[in-house]
Amino acid sequence: MATVTHLTTVGMLSLPLWAQVPLGVVAGFGIGVVAAIMGVAGGELLIPTIVLLFAADIKTAGSLSLLVSLPTMLVAFARYSRDGSFAVLGGLLVGVFSDLVLIPVLAVILLVSSAKLARHD
Repeated sequence: MATVTHLTTVGMLSLPLWAQVPLGVVAGFGIGVVAAIMGVAGGELLIPTIVLLFAADIKTAGSLSLLVSLPTMLVAFARYSRDGSFAVLGGLLVGVFSDLVLIPVLAVILLVSSAKLARHD
């Protein structure tokens, strides 16, 4: 479908809400199954589905994909933190740099990134 819409002038699906909801549920289930089997996050499938099925722009679709992935990322982060899996990376960085250096550097990176994102059209 993405190839067809790229090569031709096919508009987005303009389905009524009563049709979008069940199609969205079926697409979400299918994306979840494929993502679980392949071991990927599913954004590769979720973004085109949102764009084509719900006629959303690409920025909105990408943001929604990240928002959908956020709970999974938070749970994974909590479990890996509990297991101590981050201790290796953190231990290596703290061994080279002090936390008095790492925390302000991270804060500056996040502030610059958020400023660039806020100015982006």
